[in-house]
Amino acid sequence: MIKRYGNSPQPGRRYIRRPGVYAVLLHPRGLLLTHQAEPEPEFQLPGGGIDRGEHPIAALHREVMEETGWHIAGLRKLGVFRRFTFMPDYDLWAEKLCSVYLARPSLRIGPPTEPGHRAVWMDPWQAHDLLGNDGDRAMLRRALS
Repeated sequence: MIKRYGNSPQPGRRYIRRPGVYAVLLHPRGLLLTHQAEPEPEFQLPGGGIDRGEHPIAALHREVMEETGWHIAGLRKLGVFRRFTFMPDYDLWAEKLCSVYLARPSLRIGPPTEPGHRAVWMDPWQAHDLLGNDGDRAMLRRALS
């Protein structure tokens, strides 16, 4: 059974299953997060949706690069959770299946290429209190324990 965080699914509402991959990026400098400016400003674990036919690890590398400008190394799976949410960027209600990995930022290539995103270094426990959803916070706690 996959643990659910956040809202319960609304009865009668159709949700599209959206698998995604995300990373807890620990480094001696702290935790590397992405800050997404829109639709509502929010700190997040870098990551996102897996494109059709894309391997999840390839998707994680792509998403982290797009949202932070960093290459990553040393991946280890932390866990999986799901959450039911509205995705305004896609105008759809989604059941997000979130696979989360622990990794380390290994090489900065440049600034994020994803519009509206910026990479932010932060103390992990300070970040914990600012992350936008309960599932991200739970995975960060797991990584720090």
